[in-house]
Amino acid sequence: MDHLIGAAWPDHVVSAASSAGQGPGNLLRVVLIVGIVGAALLGWFLLRGYKSDD
Repeated sequence: MDHLIGAAWPDHVVSAASSAGQGPGNLLRVVLIVGIVGAALLGWFLLRGYKSDD
């Protein structure tokens, strides 16, 4: 039995995601989109406190 713990799991995620022979393109695209949307939502959340409702 070969148990993989720690830093070995990203290799298995990437290999499972790229098993269709397309490489890491789709995985990278998803990571970038989630990061950009997350950054936009974080910016909106932080900047909405500066709105003045006088």
